[in-house]
Amino acid sequence: MERKITNEVMKRFREYLRREEKSKNTVEKYMRDTLAFTVWLDGAEVTKDTAVAFKQQLVEAGYAVRSVNSILASLNSLFSFLGWTECKVKALKLQRQVYCPEEKELTKGEYERLCRTAQKKHNKRLNLILQTLCGTGIRVSELRFITVEAVKRGEATVSLKGKTRTVFLVKDLQKKLLRYIAEQKIESGAVFVTRTGKPMNRTNVWREMKALCKEANVNPDKVFPHNLRHLFARVFYGIEKDIAKLADILGHSSIDTTRIYIVSTGTEHRRRMEKMRLIL
Repeated sequence: MERKITNEVMKRFREYLRREEKSKNTVEKYMRDTLAFTVWLDGAEVTKDTAVAFKQQLVEAGYAVRSVNSILASLNSLFSFLGWTECKVKALKLQRQVYCPEEKELTKGEYERLCRTAQKKHNKRLNLILQTLCGTGIRVSELRFITVEAVKRGEATVSLKGKTRTVFLVKDLQKKLLRYIAEQKIESGAVFVTRTGKPMNRTNVWREMKALCKEANVNPDKVFPHNLRHLFARVFYGIEKDIAKLADILGHSSIDTTRIYIVSTGTEHRRRMEKMRLIL
């Protein structure tokens, strides 16, 4: 029997992902990746050889190793679902980074400048969103769990990707949020909402953050919501040196994922090497 990816197969795969309780974004990513593979096949049969050839094409096209492995994970999920296990392909090996590029990571000083600029522009909502994301380490998609009820309790219950965890709000952040709630007359539900009352999402926050860059004198390439989560992780680890605890706080299933968040910058790495004084 020929292995072909048809519209019916794609439809069944989407339903399977939903039954597995994958997030909406994850479902769309898996569908996008498998569709790209289908288009590339151009009607050809799915075999181990065609899957490996697609992997090689991604590498030759200049995709980053993490991007290639992410796409392959989507394909392997489809193959597992269809029972085509012999078609599954191995991920590319990735050497663990010792340090991250300086231009990629947001510094604490840059974060503070972004907050001050938001305040200067009288954008209290954005200022508090920045402080909430950075002060708790939550994902921007988890902002909706910061509700009036959660702020009053001083902790939020976050449920995402099939996992539930408690996120604590430090007293200073709780006070600021309570003041904002009172000023905005928000009685219940999500604290950060759009003019139409819908919870702020990644696109809303990203767009407003980018608008601060020039005045805050921060490289726009560094400014996106997830970098605030990375900053939280680096500062927490710098104090606690407990990667297992940090993984729990961030909601990571694997400590390997957490390691990516706490990689120091090249400047910090160089400074530590200088302190070793091994050159006579």
